[in-house]
Amino acid sequence: MSKIISLKNVSLDIPIYDGSNISIKKQLLSYATGGRLAMESKVCRVQALKNINIDINKGDRVALLGHNGAGKSTFLKLLSTIYHPTSGTININGEVSTLFEVGLGMDPEMNGIDNIITRGLLYGLKKNQIVAMIPEVVDFTELGEFINFPIRTYSNGMLLRLAFAISTIVKRDILLLDEIIGAGDASFMNKAEARINELVEASDVMVLASHSNEILKKMCNRGLVFRHGEIIFDSNIDESIDFYINHY
Repeated sequence: MSKIISLKNVSLDIPIYDGSNISIKKQLLSYATGGRLAMESKVCRVQALKNINIDINKGDRVALLGHNGAGKSTFLKLLSTIYHPTSGTININGEVSTLFEVGLGMDPEMNGIDNIITRGLLYGLKKNQIVAMIPEVVDFTELGEFINFPIRTYSNGMLLRLAFAISTIVKRDILLLDEIIGAGDASFMNKAEARINELVEASDVMVLASHSNEILKKMCNRGLVFRHGEIIFDSNIDESIDFYINHY
């Protein structure tokens, strides 16, 4: 099998800052002195992921199972390089596409078209490629004339439609998802599901975190069960779901 993702002895510590004892006066003095007057704060580190050893191979459709705070979303952010490991090594063979925090980087003062162009550039596309994709993206959103309005005027549902349409214009080798996006009425959800299926089919590897066992069984062939930042079970999707249900 061709390894697409490999993690060896990977752990991740996340710093937590307690600034409750910082007064406004001290903050102002710190800013005024360029930080020479240090503000008092307590720093502790939380071990979010512990000693992860895993290979994900071409063709794997991996489900992440676990209670809230078990490490699923943190694991996805590690694979997407939002986080970097405190220790251990990660090797990723391929380009990564994410479908979480889909609205990240969108400018509320710009209209829908300008946000499509800006996000496309962030994805590494050339402007002529983006311009060619605009009609398809606009049609997919079903926003009509609102596509020319500043997105600060959009409802949450409209904003999510636009963000989803932009985030799915590029097909990559590795697809990371945190829950399946709910972006509107049944008709739009059918379109969104079909688009996600296209992305999954085009990818070498898909990793999905979800609380819906029905969705995980439908979309995945392998399951990883997380507990307190550790992978405690790794098997086919049916056995992994049964393990999770029986133990948690």
